[in-house]
Formats: sequence, C-alpha cells, structure tokens
Amino acid sequence: MLQFLKENALTDTFAALQRECQVSLNTVESMEAFIADINSGRWDAVLPTVAQLKLPRSKLEDLYEQVVLEMIELREVDTARAMLRQTAVFNRMKQEEPDRFLKLEHLCGKTYFDIREVYGQTPKDKRRAQIAHALSQEVTTVPPARLMALIGQALKWQQTQGLLPQGTNFDLFRGTAQGARDEVERYPTQLDRTIKFGSKIHPEIARFSPDGQYLITGSVDGLVEVWDFLTGRLKKDLQYQAEDRFMMHDSAVIALAISRDSEMVASGSQDGKVKVFKIKTGQLLRKFDSAHAQGITSLSFSRDGTHILSASYDGLARVHGLKSGKLLKEFRGHTSYVNYAMYTPDGTQVITGSSDSTVKVWDAKSCDCLTSFRPPQGQAGTERAVLSVHSNPQNVDHILVCTRSNTAFMMTMQGQVVKTFQSGKKEGGDFVASWLSPRGAYLYCLGEDGNVFCFETIGKLESVLQVAEKGPVGLTQHPHRNLVATWSTEGALKLWKA
Repeated sequence: MLQFLKENALTDTFAALQRECQVSLNTVESMEAFIADINSGRWDAVLPTVAQLKLPRSKLEDLYEQVVLEMIELREVDTARAMLRQTAVFNRMKQEEPDRFLKLEHLCGKTYFDIREVYGQTPKDKRRAQIAHALSQEVTTVPPARLMALIGQALKWQQTQGLLPQGTNFDLFRGTAQGARDEVERYPTQLDRTIKFGSKIHPEIARFSPDGQYLITGSVDGLVEVWDFLTGRLKKDLQYQAEDRFMMHDSAVIALAISRDSEMVASGSQDGKVKVFKIKTGQLLRKFDSAHAQGITSLSFSRDGTHILSASYDGLARVHGLKSGKLLKEFRGHTSYVNYAMYTPDGTQVITGSSDSTVKVWDAKSCDCLTSFRPPQGQAGTERAVLSVHSNPQNVDHILVCTRSNTAFMMTMQGQVVKTFQSGKKEGGDFVASWLSPRGAYLYCLGEDGNVFCFETIGKLESVLQVAEKGPVGLTQHPHRNLVATWSTEGALKLWKA
C-alpha cells in the first residue's frame, strides 16, 4: 500500500508533511504481521517493506546480514553474493566495516555451512527475534483514515507545486500518476519545453515508457537518464539519480527499449554492448558485452519481457535471453547495416530494415527469412536505405517503412505499396528518423533540414514544423498524449505539443 510513497514523486511531499505535522513516515500496515514475517524468515515480504522505511544503519545492516547468512545456509549462494555486491547497505559496510563484510564474502566461498560457527551462541530464531524487536522500535502504524488524509494532502501539495497537473488521477495500487489521455490524436504545433544537455553533450536516443510515466534518454557521454517530462527535470524521486548515480555505458548510448510493464530499460551502445537496468532502482540486471561486433542501432523487448531483439551496424539482428544472458538466435542475410528490428504485434515474426535497401520478414522461432522486398528506389536506380519500420495499429497487415530519402511508404507484409508519403523537397529534405502516432493517425518524419513532416496516414501532408537548426537526430511520441520529443546535436531535447 505504501510502496508508491518511496517510488514516486510523493516522497518529497510526505517529507514536507512530516516536517510540518511531525508525523513519522516509518509506518507499516500491521505491526503484528511485520514482526511475524521477520520471526518466520519471510524475507521476500520483509525486504520490500523495509525498503520503504528510514531505519538506522546499524539495524539495517543487522537485518541484511541475517538474510545473507540464511541464504548461505540454504545454499542460495548466488543470491547471497548478489546482495553483497549490489545493495547500498553492503556497499557501505564494505567501506566502513571491511572485516565484517569480508567474513560474509568468505562464508559464500565455503563448501559447507557450520551453524555453530556462523550463529555462535545465539540461535537463528533468537537472532530473528532480536532483529524484529529492534525494528519494531523504529516503526508504527497509521489508522487508515489518517493515512488517506495524508495522501490527500500530499496530492494537493503536488498540484500546488506544479508537479502533478490538475485533473490527474493517481493509482494507489500501482503507485503511479495516470496522466490525462488525449481522446483525439493531433499533430504537434508548438514548443512545450526544452531539456538542455550541454554544449558538448547531446541525446542520441529517447523513449517514453509504455505507461507514460518516464522519458528516458541515452546520450553521447554514455549516460542513461530518466526525466520528468512535465517539468523538464531529472526525476530525483529515483534515489540513485538524487545521489548523482546513473545508469551508464562506456561509450555513446544509441539505442533504447523499455519493457511493456515499464519496469526495465535496455540500452545499446556504440561499442556493441547491451545493458538491461531496473528503472526504479538503477540496478544493472543483465549485460551483454558481446551483443554485436559494432554499434547497436535498435532494441526491442519481446512481449513477455524475457528476450531482447537487437540490430546492429554489423549487419545482424539477434535475440538475447535475459535469464540466461546468452545469444539465443541470429537473423543473418542483410548485406549492410541493420538499422531497425522489431517484433510483429503477435510476436511470431521479426521485421528488419537495412541500409541494403531491403525489408526482411523472419520467423521468430526458426529464424527463416519468410520474405524480402525493397521499397521503391529513387530515380536512376538510386538505392534508399531503410531507416525504420513501424507496425500500423489500424491494420496489422500494413507496415510504415521510412527510407533515407524524401519518401516513406505504407506497405503490405509482402512488399506492395499501399500509400506514399513525400516531403516535397528535392534537396536537403531526406528523412533521418520517423515515428508513428500511438493510434496510427499520423506519421512523423524528421528531415535532415531540421523539419518534422506531419502526415496523416491517409496520405496528406498536414504540417511542417521546424524543430532544429542543425544536426537533427531523432524523434518519438508519448504513448497516449499528443506530445512529441525531438533531439539534435545542438545539445537539447525539445517537447512539442498539439
């Protein structure tokens, strides 16, 4: 119930309320259940609860140490090692109490577990009881009516600070603010706000999370950052960002994908590596150091979030397993860069677009190429590199194919052209990126001249919007709002609204 207090922007709100009302935030739903969980060693229930509380470091270390010892006793050594190496509690212990930390590391390496050696004169049950008593002194319960009053005050405070727009619904069960959904899709016409990165830093890629809560960018300096697109500021309610710790790579981040549940972000870098992070904690969940021999151009999660599809300048598309950390499948057949790779909506096929001017459709299981076709080429046989491919929400049998030219195409999965979209510019208007609106009403194509060409998908050019003076890189759209983000080498990301 209280998880959202920690994981969302309301944390700062309740901190302010605490100072004014002298109300402790260290609350649990049931003191009896909290103590019973500790005494029974139900750590899967205890740790998420404790994560929402502000506890003395010594008591927190005692708790985490007990959990690690019990994991070792159960021979869950990998879990114990992961806790030692990936949690802030043990990071501090390693720095300030190295002997205590090294003892735990040493126990992880032993092939046997001696209860008397580990627990000494204090049995496990008694140690649990001591920890339960110590933690119970730090927490309290809040009557439901009082809790709801605090939540109401917090939401009002968020609105007065401009952090939560008027009319926004907050889902207490999911812990997220449900932004207004635009009922009718409209193309952008005006600048909403600008996010500046610096004179020598610029975003290479940006994506909104499927739930509409996050805007995540990957930049030339290797950082992966999470933004509040309503304020144009970094989300400091994410603790790791508040502490100036970031998800990052050793080279420029040029591809991003976010899982359907908005829990994970996959990032791909110029040196061919892929990393997967947990957005709310910044924890590195998996890395693929040899995902590709060259830079990653495109990433996509499978529907169930267990696989990652990647494309690369090395001419390949690959599927990687999140659980195994291994290369599972490879789609080989293009003769140049693979600029884009995506799953079809039902997940049974993979579609790739390449600088060799072809679009290929593959069987997702067997990796067999089912069909290959070329969008219409330029005059005198000039080849047009395929930059991106998007599924059409209005017709699953149609795809939008954007080429490195002044033309994009609506095509069937067999390669037949249904509609053509042209910028009308003969020089300097080649497209560098494209995006399809969530419900498929509009196609946005970013030109090398810094203009976004807004097409109705029935084929009509509705608007031309200048978004950059030089160096346009990419664009994307919010999943359920008429808000388009564009970025360029000028060092800024701009948000445009209808």
